[in-house]
Amino acid sequence: MSPGSERSQGLMSTLHHYPLCPHSRFARLALAELGVEVDLVEERPWERRDEFLALDPAGQTPVLVAEGGLAVPGASVIAEWLDETVGAGAGERRLMPDDPRARVEVRRLVAWFSGKFWDEVTGYLVNEKIYKRFVPPASGGGPPDMASIRAARANVRYHLRYIGFLAQRRNFLAGDALTYADLAAAAHISCVDYLGDAPWGEDEAAKTWYARVKSRPSFRALLADKIPGMAPADSYADLDF
Repeated sequence: MSPGSERSQGLMSTLHHYPLCPHSRFARLALAELGVEVDLVEERPWERRDEFLALDPAGQTPVLVAEGGLAVPGASVIAEWLDETVGAGAGERRLMPDDPRARVEVRRLVAWFSGKFWDEVTGYLVNEKIYKRFVPPASGGGPPDMASIRAARANVRYHLRYIGFLAQRRNFLAGDALTYADLAAAAHISCVDYLGDAPWGEDEAAKTWYARVKSRPSFRALLADKIPGMAPADSYADLDF
């Protein structure tokens, strides 16, 4: 699928994303949960298109181009911008709590999954299994490094145990209600699940939590995603996995 091929007409905001980028998935889930419609444009970040770099010189997905042309780069910045612009009017759908202490916990967990989980799990798996398939060898492409994949498979186990630890003590990861913390975690887990590297026997509480989030309407578009030449794991779109 070429960049821009997902564009539809009549939507004023545009999200530049890559289907198996967990940061992009976090942004897509947040937008869907808040009922914000966007025009999806698939971006291949390794191509470093001039038009995309003009939006964000870092050249990383996602980037939300809001009505009026404001470029909002990065999933965490998009989440904060959404809370500032539509969160107050979202009622029970708001993804940040009102209490400042509770907001700290949401931000802590978003940073955990967007940073630590990415550095230790999804960054390895997505780069080695997906991105390197499309990047020229001169730019770092080629066969996957199995040592990196083994490291990710080992690391994901303790992350699932941590998710299970949180899920056993709270209704959702950061507290009583669904927040950005759940969406960030689920976005990264969904990539691991797509690639068949989620050891669901590791922690039953983590699996139960993910099944709840995976069953939400906001997840349907993600479960329909397909990467050319790489089918998802059998359990990926199964809500009763």
